[in-house]
Amino acid sequence: MASDGPVEHGYPHLETVRAAITAVYKRLSYDTVRTFETSVLPVDVAFCDTDDLYLGAQRVAHELVRHYRLPDARLIVSFREMRHAANVELAAGPEYFVELNDRFRTHRRDIGAALAHEVMHVYLHRLDLSFPGVRDNEILTDTATTYLGAGWLLLDAYREDGASSQKLGYLTPEEFGYVLAKRALAFGEDPSVWFTSAQAYTAYVKGMELARLDERQPPLTAAGWAGRRRYARDRRHGSSGPPQPGVRYAFSPDGGGRLRVSFPCPTCHQRIRVPVRGRVRARCALCRSVLECDT
Repeated sequence: MASDGPVEHGYPHLETVRAAITAVYKRLSYDTVRTFETSVLPVDVAFCDTDDLYLGAQRVAHELVRHYRLPDARLIVSFREMRHAANVELAAGPEYFVELNDRFRTHRRDIGAALAHEVMHVYLHRLDLSFPGVRDNEILTDTATTYLGAGWLLLDAYREDGASSQKLGYLTPEEFGYVLAKRALAFGEDPSVWFTSAQAYTAYVKGMELARLDERQPPLTAAGWAGRRRYARDRRHGSSGPPQPGVRYAFSPDGGGRLRVSFPCPTCHQRIRVPVRGRVRARCALCRSVLECDT
């Protein structure tokens, strides 16, 4: 939790974020991911200053347990002084003890954001899905929280002005915006209407720009002129050309010596491999996206 300190910006964790989206699709399957087509709504996690602190926190936790479809999980929420925003004890269940930073006693509007991350820890624990290392595993948790419909709360908790700042989670605001945009493009949902933070909206717009750029990378037909020209040049060199910064496609021969190109799916980032033979329609086996390519 960044509180009254510098907030990191940009996309320093982008490759880990993309790997996390792929991991979510692989572990849950396309059909299960699609069951999260509706995000947590603001009314479900609203928290007024007049609400009882503990009863209100338990109510919000219950809503998030319901959203993640963990009906047999019970969260016991408490508050204490701590460095991080929150912590959850990942035991065998069905009871899980979540501690929230004392700061949330007076910043109750962000309790839902903190609990969204911690309940996702429980969800991933039960799925036995994790990344090695604390940092990458927390990035996985933030990414899964956002892609499965509760992470807009984490982005909305980001506020920054000349005198103070606050950000929850391990992703930068722009990375949260990117994952939220990937979800919006996949599910046809506009989360921007729920933001109360102007800075969160700005980060979402920036993330959407990058998410749209994923859909305009060669060999996709939506690629721009410059990308297509670079792709044609690299295709002439085949697999012998040196890798270029920012280039995500790669050429290699198949068993018969014919050239193929592999590239990440713009939806789930699973790599797809197709023959180099002009117009090709490719279907991602993981997220079922149908992609129009000019190879």
